[in-house]
Amino acid sequence: MLLLENNLAQQIVNRTMKIIGNNINVMSHRGVIIGSGDPLRIGQTHDAALLALQHSTTIEVTKESSLTLKGVLPGINLVLQVNGQVIGVVGITGDPDECRKYADLVKMTAEMIVEHAGLTEQLQWDRRHREEFITSWINTQTNDAKLLGWAKKLDIDISAPRIAVLIRFRETHQPISLQGVRKIVELLEYPIRDNLVAVVSLNEIVVLKPATFIHGQWDCNDENRRIDLLFSRLKEYDMTDIDIALGHYFDGEGSVARSYESAQLTLEWGLTHQPQKHKHLYEDLRLPVLLSPLHQSWQGQQLHQPYQLLIQEDKNGQLVKTLVALFQYRSLTECANSLYIHRNTLRYRINRIRNITKIDPETIGGLLELHLGYLLER
Repeated sequence: MLLLENNLAQQIVNRTMKIIGNNINVMSHRGVIIGSGDPLRIGQTHDAALLALQHSTTIEVTKESSLTLKGVLPGINLVLQVNGQVIGVVGITGDPDECRKYADLVKMTAEMIVEHAGLTEQLQWDRRHREEFITSWINTQTNDAKLLGWAKKLDIDISAPRIAVLIRFRETHQPISLQGVRKIVELLEYPIRDNLVAVVSLNEIVVLKPATFIHGQWDCNDENRRIDLLFSRLKEYDMTDIDIALGHYFDGEGSVARSYESAQLTLEWGLTHQPQKHKHLYEDLRLPVLLSPLHQSWQGQQLHQPYQLLIQEDKNGQLVKTLVALFQYRSLTECANSLYIHRNTLRYRINRIRNITKIDPETIGGLLELHLGYLLER
C-alpha cells in the first residue's frame, strides 16, 4: 500500500499554499494531519477527513457544521487517489463557496506531486538494485543460478558481450561532489547506448559497455574513440582530474569479472607509471599489465633480480641503455648504430651485462628474461 509520508505531505502543503494562499492540511489514510500550514495542527485527528475517507467523497464543511466536528475548520476536504488507491485527504481551509473554484486544482496538484515522488522513488530503487547487481557481477567468476535470476528480474541480458571501463577521480584539494558524480553517470547513460553504470566507491565508477565487433573481432579502436569523446564532454563541465581505463574483452563464463579485473590492473599500472596521462588502454599496456601481479610474488622477484644487479653495477647508465636498445633492434649493427657506438664497444657491453646478470642477452630466452625484469622495474 502506498503511504503518504510527513515530508511529502508538507511539500504538498508548501507548494499549493503558494498557489492559492489559503491554509492547506494533508491528512493520512487514518485521518491524522501530517502536513499543514499551521504546525500546531500536525498530529491532530481530522473528523472531516475521516468522513471523506469513509465515504470516498468530498466533504464540505461550513462554519456551522464545523462546530459539530473535532479538529475541523470550515473548508473543503478532498480524497487523494493514486493509481486507484486512496492514500489520504487534502483539506483547504476557508469558505467552501470560495474554495470550491480551485479545489480540483489543489487535488490534482497534490496527486501529481505524490505520483512524481513515487516515480522518482521507484527509479532510485531500480538504480540501487541495478548497481548492487553490477557490483556483484563484476566480482563473480561464475554465472550461477542466483545471478541469472537476479539479472532476469532486472531485465539485464548477461549473455550479451560487454567490456569494462573504469573511471576514477583523482585526489585533489577539492574532491568531486555528488552532483559531479551524477553528471558523469548521466553522460554515460544518455544518449542511451545500453551502458550498465554503477558507482562502486566514492571515487570510482564502472561502466559495462556493449562490445563492438568488426569482422567478428572485438574493436578496441571504437572504444578508444568513445573515451576521447567522453573526455571532450567532461571538459565542458570542467571535469579534468579523471582517469579512464579500458579493460580487455573476454568471452565465456566470468567474462565480465575478468574484463573488470583487467581494467583495474590497467588503471593501477597507468596511474603509477604514466600519471601524466588520463587514458589507459589495456591493449597498449598489455605486457606490463599482465606482469603486474608478479610484483608481490617470489616468481616476480626472481625475474627482477638480474636486472636489479645490473642497475647496481651500472654507475653511468650505459649498460641499461644498451640493454634497452637490444630489446628494440634485431641486429647488433642496428643496435650499435642507434647508440652511436662501434660494434666492438657493443660487444664489450654485452659481455659485461652477461657477467653481471649471469644471463646471456644474445639468446632469445636470456633476452626475454632480462626484458621481463626490466618491465617489472617500471
